[in-house]
Amino acid sequence: MRKVAIVGYPNVGKSSLVNRLSGSRTAVVHERPGVTRDRNEVACEWNGRQFVLIDTGGVDFTDEDPLAGSIREQAQAALNDADVAVLVVDARAGLRPGDEELADLLRRWPKPTVVAANKIDSVRDVPLSHEFHSLGLGEPVAVSAAQGLGTGDLLDEMVAALPEEDEDPGDEDVVRLAVIGRPNVGKSSLVNRIAGQERVIVSEVAGTTRDAIDLPIEIDGQKVVIVDTAGMRRQSKVSESVEYYTALRSQRAAERADVALVVCDAQDGVTSQDLRIAELAMKANCATALVMNKWDVAEEADIDHERARVAQKLRLRPKVLTVSAKTGRNVQRVITEALGLG
Repeated sequence: MRKVAIVGYPNVGKSSLVNRLSGSRTAVVHERPGVTRDRNEVACEWNGRQFVLIDTGGVDFTDEDPLAGSIREQAQAALNDADVAVLVVDARAGLRPGDEELADLLRRWPKPTVVAANKIDSVRDVPLSHEFHSLGLGEPVAVSAAQGLGTGDLLDEMVAALPEEDEDPGDEDVVRLAVIGRPNVGKSSLVNRIAGQERVIVSEVAGTTRDAIDLPIEIDGQKVVIVDTAGMRRQSKVSESVEYYTALRSQRAAERADVALVVCDAQDGVTSQDLRIAELAMKANCATALVMNKWDVAEEADIDHERARVAQKLRLRPKVLTVSAKTGRNVQRVITEALGLG
């Protein structure tokens, strides 16, 4: 399926626009900049044409934070994978150096680019979009992610720029695999190890993943969609609205998955919160396994004790597996077991 990369400076409304265009609430939206970090693929349809929107984190070339560097790499990877780019700018804020830097990159990009001048919330604001002619990427499309103004025009431009599909792959048997668990237990590292590439951002800072990221891959001829999710904390600790919505998306990821891998930190053992998360997945009728990650450094962990505890606490007695996302130890076994459950 053809893909459209949605790129732009931080806090210009990319995720809000993705939600508006796709008619969903898949992307996490918050007034704080930097909430989107990984690239997130969202299905979209317009006038009978199906395609995928790739929501990306805000790109700031002047930010020296290592996380900002990872966000830039993910945005570049989205462009490498896309057929069309949409550069989202904040029409109310006016033209900024960050917009010009991204436009310079996209002028050298060999595929079509559409400029979306966002935050045009009424017809009288449309003239604000004219300033972005200077980016040299064609006629800006005045849109409002909040009000929906101009989104049909933007979708028309995007679909017109998309190349024709090579062929219709038809309905295929796909296993949806949700990777869920507490913050900072190594979920994204495990996803990257399974995928064989740095597909999602990994950081020692807990809470780096905010969206539930769908990653389509193929394993031994089997189509698989891996869903990397935000860390799920106990409800009493979810003090910020961002954490509330990311936990909600993690729960929904389990509900729409065939298999859930509940990733635990082997150094901590299976905690009460791990058991709660596993129970949540099983209540969603999702085949579930607990995966003890960081097994390479958990020298004193007793796997038999952990398995006995899980069997005692959880009525359905899910499997307990060991893995090291860092070294790759037992990753293939976890994949085999997960596909067997699906």
